[in-house]
Amino acid sequence: MVRSIALAAVIATLAIGSAFAQESCDSKAVGKDGKPLAGAAKTSFMKKCMADQCAAKAVGSDGKALAGAAKTSFMKKCEKGA
Repeated sequence: MVRSIALAAVIATLAIGSAFAQESCDSKAVGKDGKPLAGAAKTSFMKKCMADQCAAKAVGSDGKALAGAAKTSFMKKCEKGA
């Protein structure tokens, strides 16, 4: 019972973390004139913002930055939000 509660808490924490990451990019999507971005400009900004956030997290278990196929795989998974 305790194990399932702990697992649910971990899953909820991860879900909330990705939601905050999405919202932070969404809240940063503002043009130079102070108006929210829309259309292609917003899409491009969101893609770059998510890639930047995922690149910062692309670290292996040994503490070194991922490279090659491992980094490519991690980036695809991270950018999908999975």
